[in-house]
Amino acid sequence: MSPEQKAGQVLLPFFTGTDAGAHAAVVERLHLAGAIIMGDNVPLDPQGKVDLAAMAATNKRLATAATADGRPWPGIIGVDQEGGIVARLNAPLTEWPSPMSYGATGSVPLTKEAGQGLAGELVPLGFNTDFAPDTDVTIGPADPTIGARSMSADPDAASSLGVAFTQGMLAAGVLPAVKHFPGHGSVTTDSHLNLPTQPATVAELAARDWKPFQAAIAAGAPMVMTGHIAVPALEPGVPASLSQPTYAALRGLGFKGVAVTDALNMGAVHKQYPAGAAAVMALAAGADLLLMPADVGQAHAAIVNAVATGSLPAARLDEAALRVATMMTWHARAAAGTGTPTGTPAGSGAALAAKVSAAAVTVLSGHCGGALASGAVRVTGGSPADRARFADAAARNGLALGSGPLVSLIPYGGRPAGGDIAVALDAPWPLQHSAAPIKVALYGRSQGAFDALAAVLAGTAPAPGKLPAAVGSYPAGTGCP
Repeated sequence: MSPEQKAGQVLLPFFTGTDAGAHAAVVERLHLAGAIIMGDNVPLDPQGKVDLAAMAATNKRLATAATADGRPWPGIIGVDQEGGIVARLNAPLTEWPSPMSYGATGSVPLTKEAGQGLAGELVPLGFNTDFAPDTDVTIGPADPTIGARSMSADPDAASSLGVAFTQGMLAAGVLPAVKHFPGHGSVTTDSHLNLPTQPATVAELAARDWKPFQAAIAAGAPMVMTGHIAVPALEPGVPASLSQPTYAALRGLGFKGVAVTDALNMGAVHKQYPAGAAAVMALAAGADLLLMPADVGQAHAAIVNAVATGSLPAARLDEAALRVATMMTWHARAAAGTGTPTGTPAGSGAALAAKVSAAAVTVLSGHCGGALASGAVRVTGGSPADRARFADAAARNGLALGSGPLVSLIPYGGRPAGGDIAVALDAPWPLQHSAAPIKVALYGRSQGAFDALAAVLAGTAPAPGKLPAAVGSYPAGTGCP
């Protein structure tokens, strides 16, 4: 491969809008690894739902562009689809609850099944990569970024559940990327905006944040994403994604796959390392795949120039390009060996997603067994869509609306609530200071999640979930017996 081809092989760019043709031309011209689909790239039908045929056509066009220079391995067509608040593809695809649901269920088999179900719906649309799961270990309400994207505050639970979800994705024919090494769940700044600092020692990180990555690596995870987090114990002031000691630590865990950066257009990096500087720094440090550089043309030119001038060793670019090419070759062979996965139809995971929510719903305070509300309830909070879904679920479970106990729905980022029954639809932290005597963690706002909630309120189903993280005075493990 030429230096230009190798430089392209390590770049996975974003684009704006839904004009895949224009972006495909860039992919072809710069020999790029492929493309990532963000929310604004998703074509919608007149009802505002994903236009499945158009999405598949977009991905096919980009995949064709990625192999236009004759490379025999497929291009990367990726997306961020975790479930919960991180979902680029909405209806008619299945709406999955927040990943913390898996921690609340404590079920490895159910988590693996969900990973396969979520990934299976991506395959017919032409996706072969999903930047999930998030295996960060959350520290609780002081964690402003990850929250319910984390499966658990317990490193061992986050490890087993993360491996299960990853194995499910691979079984569906989709490459996962465990993220965000060296651990984003225990820092208190949002890296989308600024650079967080991780004050922990290497020993502390190894005992907590690195455990899920160690487990994923031992299980054969093909890709690990590095986060934009400064770790003074490794390299003060430098984002982990651009830090040689961080990649050395990751390789020290036995990782031989592709190290991918978090998006390089995020504030934690782009503010300090503009133009192509971040791309060259990340490569020099040990990254293999550079996700979403702010300007892919500048990044490509900077890499080619850095190799030409000797400021980036040619062998380092060779190593990175070879790892990406090897992963995609392996992926193609694995798919061929099992019969190319055809995936599952959009929306086919709805029953499974509802099963996850029913197993996750957690009562922190309030009696277990029997109805929490009899006959009728009132509802406040949440969005109009949340309240509409609650109303549908209530009707199916014999609960009228308009009188009785007040159910307060707390949305993502919402504040503590009063009323008679407070329900957290995302991370459970707001329940800590909620005045309502009955507190319920739901970890989701899909119709299936609301059905699970209504069944618990009406006393027609138990609340089997256990808190996967402490909520104020409620320790991890709190829930109905």
